[in-house]
Amino acid sequence: MANKNEISRRKFLGYSALGLAGLTILPSWKIAGVRVAPSDRVIVGVIGLGRQGLSDFSSFTRCPGVQIVAGCDVDSIKRERFKRKVEAWQKSASLPQRCDVYEFYGDMLNRKDIDVVSIATPDHWHALTTIHACEAKKDVYVQKPLAYTITEGLDMVKAVRNNGRVLQIGSQQRSSKEFKQAISLIQSGGIGHVETIYASVGEPPKPFDLPEQPVPSTLNWNQWLGPLNDAKIHHHSNLCLPISLDPDKNESIWGEWRWYRETGNGFTADWGAHMFDIAQAAIGMDGSGPCEFIPKGYNGAKYLTMKYVNGIVMTEQPYKETDDKGLRFNGTKGWLKVARGYIECSDPSLLTKEEEKINEGQYEVSSPHKQNFIDAVRSRSNPIAPVEVGCSTNTLCCIANIATELQRPVKWDPATLSFGNDKEAANHRLYRYQYRTAYTV
Repeated sequence: MANKNEISRRKFLGYSALGLAGLTILPSWKIAGVRVAPSDRVIVGVIGLGRQGLSDFSSFTRCPGVQIVAGCDVDSIKRERFKRKVEAWQKSASLPQRCDVYEFYGDMLNRKDIDVVSIATPDHWHALTTIHACEAKKDVYVQKPLAYTITEGLDMVKAVRNNGRVLQIGSQQRSSKEFKQAISLIQSGGIGHVETIYASVGEPPKPFDLPEQPVPSTLNWNQWLGPLNDAKIHHHSNLCLPISLDPDKNESIWGEWRWYRETGNGFTADWGAHMFDIAQAAIGMDGSGPCEFIPKGYNGAKYLTMKYVNGIVMTEQPYKETDDKGLRFNGTKGWLKVARGYIECSDPSLLTKEEEKINEGQYEVSSPHKQNFIDAVRSRSNPIAPVEVGCSTNTLCCIANIATELQRPVKWDPATLSFGNDKEAANHRLYRYQYRTAYTV
């Protein structure tokens, strides 16, 4: 792992199919009415074939010129499900029907024909899979939050830039019209100088309390754990949700690893990687972040509070009367509220208002964010949410949880990427933790 002083903010911002043997001569083909030449094709392999992995697969199929040819997962049933779904899509798109599946992602990364790796594993696997993919000269689409810890995120920045790769973090709200409009309006001064932000994201993670269950024969539990070294973690079906093929039964909930301290970062990161992320973009803090974090309950604080060096204060609290996820920006000239499919301003004339109902899962299968990534892969340019964006938002989420667990304020220097003299915060597992033997960056 990198020494905490190895990456300065200046460097941080400055970084700002088918085993195609026998198929080397390929005809052009059409998708969504667009003819795609073989030279424009982007070949994709997917790591993590659960609910999110399938959603990402569905989104990539809407991008002209993208072929999905391989998948990797620690669950053999999910591998078979993915193979069936991909080959059904290939048939419908008049493509050769072959999807190879792997238990170990290194085997898939060894393939020379794969251009892009899409990663939808649990958070604790994001860093290793991304870094190894970059070293294998693959471009990466990785789900949010970028990493489980702060130093993992910093190491991922180095891997992307040192290997000349393109990475898009799966913060798809960056590509959504209501959030893009909100960012533009705030940055143009529509509501004046922003003074406070209300960000509704949800609760921090809780201690691991699931009872132990036998490991099914279809699951490589040791590989699922990967670098995690906490002895309290044992198998439970809610962590890596079981499915069946006959009868067909898919996941009905999200994997609960994200709600526990030992395996994830709670709503703080799961939704903070969306809403805190948009707040950072709107106030020009990409690549930076708050300098002080005050946990809920400290000296009577009603909400988790984050302070920026420019005086802006962001609190994790409801942004309107209903208890859903969203943002309210309060400025010297008015306010703006934004959520998925919703935007409202104190001065309605500033908006071109087009509210729409967002159904469950709709954001997970939307394609503009994936298309932006594929365009960046082809042009070798930064996508709308590059690795530095994912890293700064991930750092914010991690420090919020560190302050919450320490039950006291924590100060952070975004310029030096350090906690100063706060050794307790610097030694917290969410800054860096010791990987299990055989797992290293």
